[in-house]
Formats: sequence, structure tokens, C-alpha cells
Amino acid sequence: MTWIALATYAGPQGNAPALVLDQQLYDLCALHQAGLEPVPLAYLEGGVEAIVKDGKNGQRWLEAVAAQAQALVQERKVGPVEEGPRKLQAPYVPQHMFCAASNYAKHANEMGTVLAAKSESKPYMFLKLSNTVIGPGGTVLMPPETTKLDWEIELAAVIGKRCRRVGVQEALDCVAYYTILNDVTARDLNLRSDYPFKHDWFQGKCHDTFAPFGPWLVPASQIPDPQSVHMRLDVNGETMQDDSAATMIWTVREQIAYLSTIVTLEPGDVIATGTPTGVGMGRGVFLKDGDRMLASINGIGELANQVRAQAV
Repeated sequence: MTWIALATYAGPQGNAPALVLDQQLYDLCALHQAGLEPVPLAYLEGGVEAIVKDGKNGQRWLEAVAAQAQALVQERKVGPVEEGPRKLQAPYVPQHMFCAASNYAKHANEMGTVLAAKSESKPYMFLKLSNTVIGPGGTVLMPPETTKLDWEIELAAVIGKRCRRVGVQEALDCVAYYTILNDVTARDLNLRSDYPFKHDWFQGKCHDTFAPFGPWLVPASQIPDPQSVHMRLDVNGETMQDDSAATMIWTVREQIAYLSTIVTLEPGDVIATGTPTGVGMGRGVFLKDGDRMLASINGIGELANQVRAQAV
């Protein structure tokens, strides 16, 4: 099967949709002009967001045209986009990002979090807002209020089918794509002492630019077992996180099933499934101005972002 993904890049006329083949971007309009069929007009006009919002139809379309797109490339009927790391954008901006907290036992341990037995518990989810989303090559802005800015690589599942109270065994059928999300967190802003409520995750996790997202969307059919993927995050070339999704407490299936008992999940909703051990808080090491993060997941790709301190 031809490896393919969906991407958005900054073209001459603004953001434009592209197909990714062998890590190269090919403009969707150029592929269509070269003979790629069918390409719905809504996809050409609305880009990746329109494809994602079309749910499983968009996923099936992408899989159906993969071999044809590869043939057009091999026949030199279309060339790759001359893209650099700054031209890639976030694939789209999700409106709903559900994030799993303390979903790896070793990460919970490094944070000093005492978890109940799984049999006596359920997933703990929180939200990040659309203002936090940036793409590959985007800059994470470090607020002047924090001195403990941290990284968290996460496997992100993109919902492709409206679902409510879906069973655990059927839950993966609701996923259309996978990508990477870096749940950037200001650890010192996560805590409050002026209220009886101990944690303030809105203040710690929802600043502008706190959710690098991408580099592109990989169809779920290319990652049939999300628990088999391996995640790694480097800071300035030094490996910080290096673990497998197999060590999740709550699997991707279980998180989707749980969330769907609370809300109706819609195409385009994102579930960031938790981060493994190796965050800065556990090491007493935090991000600073100029640091470069490189998050990678096998079968998906790499997501690189730099940190820049903001003035008061």
C-alpha cells in the first residue's frame, strides 16, 4: 500500500492542501490538474479541514487516490512542492482537543502522582483550545510568567465519524487519522494557592502556541494498531522521551469509548492520548529561549518547534 498523508502548506495564494508521498509534498490542485481523479471541489476549495470534516468519506478518498497519485509522481507529471520547514502549517486547527492526563504509569510516578488501580478508575481528560495550535516549524512563545516550561509528546487520534456511547471494541472504527501533538505546559502555572482548587490546567496549558500539531495526518489504516507506535522527543538533540504507546494505562480505544459517554464526538475532534515518561518536570530541566524540540512517532513523522521567550 502506498504511504500517504494529508498536509497543509503556505502556498503563494495562502494555505493550500497537499498530499504527502515519501515525505514529499505534492500540491492537491497540481495533482488534480495532472489527472488525479476524483477530487471533490469542496476539498480543493476547503483544503485539509474540509477533507477532515468529511469524516470517513475523506479518509476513504485519500486511500483510494494514493496509488494514482504515486503513479503521477513516478511518471513525472507533477513535481513536489519546494517546501522548507517553515512552509508546512498545522494540517488544520481542531476546535476540540481532548487530552489524557497521567496515562502512563512511569510518567505519573515522575510527577509524584498517586493513581488508583485501573479497575477502580477511569480516564482523566481535559481540554486545550484552538488558540494553542501551531504547525511544524512554528514558534512556541514562552510567557514571562513561567520559568518551568515543559514538553509532552503525544499520539493524537483524529475522529472521522460522529459517535456517541461507542463500545471499546468498535472505538477505533471512529478514528480517521493519526498525528503528533506536543502538549506544552507551564508547570508553575498549573498550580494555584489562592483558591481551594489545587490545579489550574487552563492557565498552565492553554496559552497561545502551546499545542504544536502535525506535521501531517496519516490515515488510520496505515497505523492499524496505535498501541504499537514508538514516540521520541529530543530537546537540542538530547533524547528526553523515548517510549511506546503500548505502555498506556488507558488505550486509544478506551479513551474514545469513555469520552463518547460524555460528549458526541465529531469528525475533526482530536484526542491527545497522554505523554510517556521523560518530561522536564521529572528531571528538573525546563525549556528556555532558543531551545528546539523534535517530536517523532514512527509511521507518522517528525514535528520540530523552537521556543522563544516573550517580553513582559
